[in-house]
Amino acid sequence: MQKVKIPRTIDPGKAAQKRLDYDGIIQMSLLKRLEESVDSVKRDAQVSLSFGLDEQQLVVISGKANIEVDLECQRCNEVFAHECEIEFTYTPITGKKSDEEIPDDYDLVDLNEYGEVDLVQLVEDEFILSLPQVAMHDDADCSVQSDNMVFGEIPEEILEEKPNPFDVLKSLKK
Repeated sequence: MQKVKIPRTIDPGKAAQKRLDYDGIIQMSLLKRLEESVDSVKRDAQVSLSFGLDEQQLVVISGKANIEVDLECQRCNEVFAHECEIEFTYTPITGKKSDEEIPDDYDLVDLNEYGEVDLVQLVEDEFILSLPQVAMHDDADCSVQSDNMVFGEIPEEILEEKPNPFDVLKSLKK
């Protein structure tokens, strides 16, 4: 089966009524913010999306996506490959339902001025959120060993016991 390009924007209400499913790619050239957040993007994003209605007649956008990026290890400063895999469930913000009525499993997404959702931005946001806060190799793969991660000697004055600054408060308590 040939992978097709995911549409850039879509009307979620119409797509949900038709129960559309998309299985395709988002070209890496469209993921500019992700590209700025990582060392490099290695391939196009593989994306599958499903549109439907739930029991409350809310429009539901659910999907999965994965992409491979290069990150810089913060221990050894070498580049390593990282696979980002995400799953998400969204419902568009409408004036019909209040925030309390929307299930906690759903994230909210804004519609643009044409009543459509920007699917590329939605998936790109999820990829950026899934990136590790501190990118590091596994300990076994990193060139910096854990016993080499201490720099310098600990000064002896730090090792000596210092008086407790709260000892003064003990005398006030009596």
